[in-house]
Amino acid sequence: MSFLKRLFKKQEDERQVNSADELKIKDIIVLTDSFALPEALRTQQFQVSAINCYEFENETQTEWVLQGDNNLELFLTIEKDDQTFLKFALKIQHEDIESLFDLDEFATIFDEPGEAFLERKSDSSLTSGWSSQQYQQQVFSKVGYFHRKDNRTESLSAYEGNESGEQFELYSLLDEEQSRGIDIEVWQDGDTDLFITLYRPTSDIVDIFPGS
Repeated sequence: MSFLKRLFKKQEDERQVNSADELKIKDIIVLTDSFALPEALRTQQFQVSAINCYEFENETQTEWVLQGDNNLELFLTIEKDDQTFLKFALKIQHEDIESLFDLDEFATIFDEPGEAFLERKSDSSLTSGWSSQQYQQQVFSKVGYFHRKDNRTESLSAYEGNESGEQFELYSLLDEEQSRGIDIEVWQDGDTDLFITLYRPTSDIVDIFPGS
């Protein structure tokens, strides 16, 4: 076999990644330079460091953990409705919530029937470029299970026990354009994880490099 034939064969054998839902660990994505993105995301490269999934009654969502060159960690899921969107989530802390919202108003998220309406006070340094002026609650106490598994290649147990995943309750808010949000995950041990979220078109990923 000539060198040229060997070269072409190697290129043909290389794994191709054509969309975000095909991402595997070590793959790298490159984001657009659009000013619609927070500054910390523009033109940045992120590598997939882990793959998890969220299991709800009627759907299962794959989650890709993304690690950036700037030490920023993001969580990516794919939202499919009439269109397909990338949902980026950034984990924030209690002090970020204190900056963003009045805490008494924020506490109404956990009151039935789950119709909280929040107005932003001011951004923290972390949330700048991520937040919206107003949010309306969309989800109240939705039960889910978190699995440290890739649901595309690993089966999820239908039974209770160690393999059933970690149970949590989800509370979610969206802005008027439904392009930015807040997610709150309350775990059975009382721990609470807070995320600020951003919904973007799939075209915001301008390149993908397979890790293997």
